Amino acid sequence: MGSSTLQLQLVLLATSLLLLGSTSAQLSVDYYSKTCPKAEEIVQNEMKQILSIAPSLAGPLLRMHFHDCFVRGCDGSVLLDTTPGNKAEKDGRPNLTLRGFGSVERIKAKLEKACPNTVSCADVLALIARDSVLLSKGPTWPVWLGRKDGIISIANETKQLPPPTSNLTQLIQMFAVKGLDIKDLVVLSGAHTIGTAHCSGINDRLYNFTGKNNLNDVDPFLDTNYIAKLRSKCSPTDTTTLIEMDPGSYKTFDTSYYKYVAKIRSAFHSDWALLTDKFTRDYVLKHANGFESEFFQDFAESMIKMGNIGVLTGSQGEIRKKCSIVNY
Repeated sequence: MGSSTLQLQLVLLATSLLLLGSTSAQLSVDYYSKTCPKAEEIVQNEMKQILSIAPSLAGPLLRMHFHDCFVRGCDGSVLLDTTPGNKAEKDGRPNLTLRGFGSVERIKAKLEKACPNTVSCADVLALIARDSVLLSKGPTWPVWLGRKDGIISIANETKQLPPPTSNLTQLIQMFAVKGLDIKDLVVLSGAHTIGTAHCSGINDRLYNFTGKNNLNDVDPFLDTNYIAKLRSKCSPTDTTTLIEMDPGSYKTFDTSYYKYVAKIRSAFHSDWALLTDKFTRDYVLKHANGFESEFFQDFAESMIKMGNIGVLTGSQGEIRKKCSIVNY
């Protein structure tokens, strides 16, 4: 570990102490030091194998943690399967494009073999998110552990997830409800530097932006040359094709996402919306020109903060044996 990396870790450790609220007082960075001392090592080794075979999964696995935390807090509820009497979060419309559930179960099975009934699925998601970034050449940060798994998952509650069509006012409000501020918003949007998006998430910008349903009805805040490029990949009814959210660099965690936003070549309307406020616009324009180490530290701090949303601890929740089903 280089001196700069160690320094960043120490800064983040001190910062994360301040970010942790009373609701998560029982979380700690060494939570499994006695009960499952190799937990983080097991997760990272599995992630190395998974991403060596499918590097494009880094983005989706990071996204899964975000989608988990924004609905009922970081409690692993996004992983639960639908049952005959209940439609679960993973089948809510915003989550139909989530990928990587098999990888989560693979890692959980390894942990169960090493330390039965010990490591929660919610903690697995938090560790996977960190390692997705780290193994994509991004920053690392201390993950506070000790979350318990929730037993409730309701598809309709996924309305709390910010849609890609959101304007900045909507985004700010949806983040604020979760205890995240405008800086967290612009920083966490930087996660779009890795991963892909489905054509279905951007086709309104290309073919039917205002509901006129004709080829000229495009998002006026999207570069015309980029529109042509996207149209060459996405037909109006395409729901399966994936496009790179950070073309040419979507497997590497860096600041190039902000370059695309600055050039109005971002995939989602919600990305472009970052240019409509002075604070977020200034952040985008600054990091479009580099300042990677600052962005890395900001991102790590916001991820620690996000991972603290609505956590269950102590006697709350349970430790699921399998992430897709509750224990009873």
